[in-house]
Amino acid sequence: MTVITILKETDKNQELIAVPRKAFEEFLAWQEKIGGARTFKLTKSELKSLERGRKSFKEGKYITWEALKNELANRRRSKGAKRNR
Repeated sequence: MTVITILKETDKNQELIAVPRKAFEEFLAWQEKIGGARTFKLTKSELKSLERGRKSFKEGKYITWEALKNELANRRRSKGAKRNR
């Protein structure tokens, strides 16, 4: 038989969910693992940069990871060729 307990002091505006105990225990273990993860608050300039980046991304102003790797590899090759002269 399934038993459900709802606290008397639960706020009427709170949402309640029912999950299997195993899923809840896995969630608690995950939460404990990442609980020690360091968090930080962005500065105003970092927030501004982030917004510019998001705007550029929406406008399609970005390059793919593969394109960036190729560009950097080409720069290294051209610098190496100049040194060998």
